[in-house]
Amino acid sequence: MASRASTPALLSLALGYFALGTASLAVIGLSGPIAADLRVPPARVGTLVTVFSLVFALAAPVAAIVLGRMDRRRVLLLGLALMTIGNIAGAVAPGFAALAAARVAAGLGAAVFGPAASATGSMIVPVERRPRALAVVFGGMTAATVLGVPLASAAGTAVGWRATMVAVVVLTLGAGGLLAVLLPPVAAGPAPTARAFGRVLRTPGAASMIVTTLLVLTAQFTVYGVAGAYLGTRFGAGSGLVSLTLLVFGALGMVGNAAGARVYSRLGGGRTIALALAGLTVTFLALSSVPPVPAAGVAVFAFWAVFNTLFMAPQQARLVELLPDQRGILLALNASALYLGMSLGSLLGSGLLPALGGRWLPAVALLPLVLAAGAHAASLRPRPSRPRAPAAAPAPAHR
Repeated sequence: MASRASTPALLSLALGYFALGTASLAVIGLSGPIAADLRVPPARVGTLVTVFSLVFALAAPVAAIVLGRMDRRRVLLLGLALMTIGNIAGAVAPGFAALAAARVAAGLGAAVFGPAASATGSMIVPVERRPRALAVVFGGMTAATVLGVPLASAAGTAVGWRATMVAVVVLTLGAGGLLAVLLPPVAAGPAPTARAFGRVLRTPGAASMIVTTLLVLTAQFTVYGVAGAYLGTRFGAGSGLVSLTLLVFGALGMVGNAAGARVYSRLGGGRTIALALAGLTVTFLALSSVPPVPAAGVAVFAFWAVFNTLFMAPQQARLVELLPDQRGILLALNASALYLGMSLGSLLGSGLLPALGGRWLPAVALLPLVLAAGAHAASLRPRPSRPRAPAAAPAPAHR
């Protein structure tokens, strides 16, 4: 496929990823309206992120193996169909248990779509354009992370959380329609096996990088997974200020995402990740120590946003550089680690916020962040070089 011809398909894949990310994270900004409507504590709404993320993390590797021989377009449309069903069920859920069950269906669809989208993006372009294609596809997830949540929060305040969920359904259907039209049939590549996943994880540096992703997302979602309830508890923020704070977070997150490539080119992957970890450490220390006034909360969240997105893209680039021929497996494992971290962090935040309060919850987030720094340091250790065959002994000279 020609480069220009592949661009609309790549953008359609990115839109699908944007729908996926928004569906997974929108409940963070909708915690107040959902809690009020379904009569549950706001912190409990964070468990909806846990449900979605845990299903994604567990199902993504299995889906890659089970559906590995199916045409990629069919896999993508299947994933979006499951996401649509789950989001429709969530929009009409009569109670919290039904909403949680709907999140299981949506998470399964995301697990089918996400890894297949990245693999397809790398298959429809020439080899030299694969890194850029992956960046375009993952750009949809980045945009959802930094824009989907604040937009959902603003819409939830204006039109209600159920109408916001319907908007996510429309977005998902739109992505599916564009993919059905713009993406030609794409034959499946070699189906990954459980052994292939094992071999990749045994590559020096691979497991420690994936563990770093897991721990960094666990740390961040300990607070961000209950952001609406946290801002209200710690800084007295109402729904309007929660929406404003998340919008600021999203806007500055785009700045961090744009700066990530430049910082990566100047500092290299290892130092860029270290810089991101340092910024996140300052963030959680500040959340525990600043005065409990709304302006302080907005300021710290703005600082946090830059370092949040500074981590994600460079970490993916490091994984691709580590094993270019196995990027699909590595990125699938990294996506599972990302969503598992979101799940664990949201579970911690939901359980601990009522007991610890807003001031001390960020201190809990520092523990996985310290462990992430250790895993990152392990990923930087020199890798053993492959032994070379001994040189042939010189023939004896004839006298």
